[in-house]
Amino acid sequence: MTDAAPTAPAAPPAVPPPGATSEVGRLRTVLLHRPGPELSRLTPRNNDQLLFDGVPWVARAQEEHDAFADALRDRGVEVLYLDRLLTEVLAFPSARAELITAAVDDPRLGATLQRTAVTHLEGLAPDDLAAALIAGLAHDEIRGGHGLAYQLMDRADFIVPPLPNLLFTRDSSVWVGDEVAVTSLAMPARHRESTITAAVYTHHPRFAGAEQLYSSRLEHLEGGDVLLLAEGVVAVGVGERTTPGGAERLARRVIARGLARTVLAVPIAQQRATMHLDTICTMVDVDAFVMYPAVADALVAWTVTATDDRPDDADLAELEVHGPEPFLDAAATAMGVGPLRVIDTGLDPVTAEREQWDDGNNTLALAPRLTVAYERNTVTNAALEAAGIEVVPIAGSELGSGRGGPRCMSCPVSRDPL
Repeated sequence: MTDAAPTAPAAPPAVPPPGATSEVGRLRTVLLHRPGPELSRLTPRNNDQLLFDGVPWVARAQEEHDAFADALRDRGVEVLYLDRLLTEVLAFPSARAELITAAVDDPRLGATLQRTAVTHLEGLAPDDLAAALIAGLAHDEIRGGHGLAYQLMDRADFIVPPLPNLLFTRDSSVWVGDEVAVTSLAMPARHRESTITAAVYTHHPRFAGAEQLYSSRLEHLEGGDVLLLAEGVVAVGVGERTTPGGAERLARRVIARGLARTVLAVPIAQQRATMHLDTICTMVDVDAFVMYPAVADALVAWTVTATDDRPDDADLAELEVHGPEPFLDAAATAMGVGPLRVIDTGLDPVTAEREQWDDGNNTLALAPRLTVAYERNTVTNAALEAAGIEVVPIAGSELGSGRGGPRCMSCPVSRDPL
């Protein structure tokens, strides 16, 4: 009797190439950040400055986020965690140096405390350094603190502020086609998020060769304002977080690089409740939106396309700008489809305002007619189901305290083309 031939090991699953051309193509890979000690830094004294409307129960927020990630995995989505990718890139000296320099680039500190903080951070192992960059570094946690700035600090003051909004991975980067825009975040409390995201995309082998079409040094642009309506059609909200200059710069670059033929600039109210375009509307099918009823008829768009003039420097290219016209009309024309559908939520004004505040319109499409939504928005979710949209409900009583829903908490890295 002869021995059986050895069985060859199973091939590892193929890694889907990064890129996305729509909001609703089958989601293959997503970038999340599981909330951690940075949320424990929030207090009634600092939560406003750190852009949270309350002080979340951290353990419950983690449970809710874990359930969100499990719901994605159950439907075949690969989940990448930002803190783990960060830890891996911190093994590279160039990435360590970039991120430590960014962490202490703060005029509050003065030269002596900056040097002390650099020495402290340089002595940390990659996992501990990743934790400090995300959760921050308080006055009493630094080794060998001295100097005037250090002595005059309160014990609870931060030398490196925490990043509780890193939870909302949608904002600091967005894939347009096969290129990634590392964005320029508007609020001071969020500036370092883009440095972390940029380091991951620059240094991690998973993203080797990926072109970056935007950077944190440019005009303010946030991922929550960028919607990929269809292949070649991008909508950009302009309001509290994204400036007209940011929308124009992105339009020039995506058009010049062949990533889009049309960009729709969509003005939105400069209010916290409508901080991003995706707080008032998201796509749930190839031709359907769920949209805050109060803006459905009032939302307009300016249509931006290329001219025949194509200089070597894309940032100098002239653009054709037409409008404004109703957003849904402009979008339908650009997408080359018939009238777009808006899910009629049938909400009375009070319920509509409540569910919009609780991110009822901020859904994450996993595929056409399949979307993730907060379970608490029962009326909106019922309307989606009645319209043929399957809703994957998740809890968000604690996650939502930073004013963000499932779309805000996720950066699609890979979607199938439609």
